Amino acid sequence: MSHGIEFRNISKRYGADPSAPMAVSGISFAVEQGSLTTILGPSGCGKTTVLRMIAGLESPTSGQIFMGDREVTTLGPASRNVSMMFQSYALFPHMSVLDNVQYGLNMSGIAKDVARMRAGDALRNVGLVGFDDRLPSELSGGQQQRVALARALVLEPAVLLFDEPLSNLDARLRREMREEIRFLQQRLQLTVAYVTHDQSEALAVSDQIIVMNQGVIAQVGTPQTLYEAPNSAFVAGFMGEAMLFPAQVDRGGTVSLGPLRFVAREPVAQGGVKVAVRPEAWRICAQGSGLEAKLAKAAYLGSNYEYSFETALGTIFVVSCDLGSVLQVGCSVGLELGEHGVSIVANV
Repeated sequence: MSHGIEFRNISKRYGADPSAPMAVSGISFAVEQGSLTTILGPSGCGKTTVLRMIAGLESPTSGQIFMGDREVTTLGPASRNVSMMFQSYALFPHMSVLDNVQYGLNMSGIAKDVARMRAGDALRNVGLVGFDDRLPSELSGGQQQRVALARALVLEPAVLLFDEPLSNLDARLRREMREEIRFLQQRLQLTVAYVTHDQSEALAVSDQIIVMNQGVIAQVGTPQTLYEAPNSAFVAGFMGEAMLFPAQVDRGGTVSLGPLRFVAREPVAQGGVKVAVRPEAWRICAQGSGLEAKLAKAAYLGSNYEYSFETALGTIFVVSCDLGSVLQVGCSVGLELGEHGVSIVANV
């Protein structure tokens, strides 16, 4: 597949002082044409700077940016055929829905009747038939989100960029809109770069995830790879709520985590390691089996229970979907490890 976006050894420093810290330092990655890549990381990691450099709103200090077969490093936004959808929607409050969507086409010199037809098609694509004459103030947050999406799509960009697009929506609307964005991206074969700090959002919409930390790339991979096989303690902790435990590996590849034993899925050197265990990886069993644990806290979340157990390995956070066997605070049980959600992330 050809690359829709490619960064080659890109660095970005703000200001002229050569001693100023790098916002982005020597990163390289590719977004395949027709795919959706999410750039994920904590606040200040550099992800928004990366998105702005793709858009042409920021210029790199060094390195090269390509879109398709064309280098665009020094080109401005108007020369890149890129549309960007912002967190704030940025709709014109005095314009109708249809006028908002066709505004970019009007500015590009497209004939008004053609622009109107394309804007109507874009609104149909996002499920807003019959909303042409409404003002943004007459729409719900989810509907405004769809108008902003239609306005970005109508320009038929080679690359579509999203900057925290769902952060202003409630939980149900976030789920609906991320499904809508993913559906449209796949149906229209759009090349998308998507910035978020929400791990579940990234897992749900992405073909590829780039996890950033302090201006560098921590790991790149599919959602499943990053969740099930993180390559560092940072990625394991950021992609979910994994807890880290010291463990020992023998020459046969068996890992000893307190009284628990399991075989490493990938070859690992003998000696001390760090093991990441996700809350859903723990299996609650009868007292006397596995790791002895005493329940200290319990919380009911509707679809599951969250438990905190005191153990010889410290406090362990467990998510259990067993709503038929509710544990009482103070009870003693055993904890064992399931097959998924356990990974070795570092040698000690």
